[in-house]
Amino acid sequence: MKVPVIFDSEYRFCLVLWEVEPIKCARLADVCKERLGWSRTTTYTVIKRLCDRGVLKNENSVVTSIISKEQAQISEYKQMMEKKFEGSLPAFIAAFSKCNKLKEDDAEALRRIIESAGK
Repeated sequence: MKVPVIFDSEYRFCLVLWEVEPIKCARLADVCKERLGWSRTTTYTVIKRLCDRGVLKNENSVVTSIISKEQAQISEYKQMMEKKFEGSLPAFIAAFSKCNKLKEDDAEALRRIIESAGK
């Protein structure tokens, strides 16, 4: 399934939703006011947009996600890799390592991931 584009402010909204779903629209608007500083109208507009694009569903005023956090992250990663690194994982890792010092446990986790991907 192709994951629809989720823009930055929508993604911040989805992070809230994924944490509290399923949730009634009115309660979600309250949560978004608390966490994002959004008005009720803004929350309802974003819910409608994301429902129209197939990211969420709103049945009987209960909002749930159709696209999981993991699916959204993978889709965003693929887009970023193609757009910024021409699909090259080594180019991404080289850029990442120039800006970030890897902790030993992170480096070991990456080694295990690479080893299991190569099998």
